[in-house]
Amino acid sequence: MSDNLSNREKEVLRYIVENFIMYGLPVGSRIISKQTGLNLSSATIRNVMSDLEDMELLETPHTSAGRKPTDKGYRFYVDELMNREELNESEIEYIKTKIDDSKNTIFSSDDLFSATSQILSKISHQLAVVTQPFLSSGVFEKLEVLNISSNRLLIVITIKSGYVKTLIMEVEKELHMPRIDRIAQILNERLSGLTLLQIRETFKERINDLRSDEPELIQLFFDSIGKIHDEDEKGKKIYISGTGEIIAHPEFEDIKNFKNIVSLTENKNLVIHIFQDPGKGKNAVNVKIGSENYEKELKDYSIVCKDYSLGDVSGKIGIIGSKRLNYAKMISLVEYTSKLISELIK
Repeated sequence: MSDNLSNREKEVLRYIVENFIMYGLPVGSRIISKQTGLNLSSATIRNVMSDLEDMELLETPHTSAGRKPTDKGYRFYVDELMNREELNESEIEYIKTKIDDSKNTIFSSDDLFSATSQILSKISHQLAVVTQPFLSSGVFEKLEVLNISSNRLLIVITIKSGYVKTLIMEVEKELHMPRIDRIAQILNERLSGLTLLQIRETFKERINDLRSDEPELIQLFFDSIGKIHDEDEKGKKIYISGTGEIIAHPEFEDIKNFKNIVSLTENKNLVIHIFQDPGKGKNAVNVKIGSENYEKELKDYSIVCKDYSLGDVSGKIGIIGSKRLNYAKMISLVEYTSKLISELIK
């Protein structure tokens, strides 16, 4: 379509999109005539706007003489007209500081993921989403078991990338640590180098000779791998921040819109499903606008997201906001934050 638009039409569309993103008000021809360097009369600009409306890039809201972008107009702007807005120095310093504060606990708690969602919402003033890495594809390195109490054990599973997953498991009877350490050593020797998914699928064959010797411990480890896989499948580990930020936007003064966004934050299954969409691939920032989202709950929203990597496992970070999103800034924010997290363990 870019070949079909004249430079004049592109400039008018750019101005309307950016003005509507900033103020949320339909844009009239007189404003464009006075505030741009196009040196065109209001009548000429009205004709250009009419042509853009015929191409379904603009629409006229009810009771308004101005125009606002359609989903198609936003898409053309993002793909063809937008100039990236880089983060300023204070924003970069804020992100680095917050993530640095999480480094000491990154591999033993959820601090990094929680902090990242808060960082994104604070800077974007939108809803921010971070998924924990999907671990089933991670390569198993070693297993450690720590005794917490007489019937509770801490299972520590290290993924080759350096990521550590901890699980607390309960046992029916007290188990002696020498037995636990012996089985852990054998399992480490046999299973190291396999993905967690491969272990889950071939576990019984690989430890068949041990099952009668230490059935409780073998089952305990198998259950631990199964629990990680189930979390990946169900998408339980997801962090959402920024409800207070997004509802401050004028769109959410409407009680219907307010209820919709609150409902969205509570529906984690929907959110995880949205962020599991591969989009353009791991290296790209993916942008979905309004009707481009398959889910009807998201027809009034836009999503900007990207994969981050922790070694050989990955998750997603992103932003959900109204279609009147500052795409130029949000793309830079998501891309930079993803890069910073991915560099933590290189």
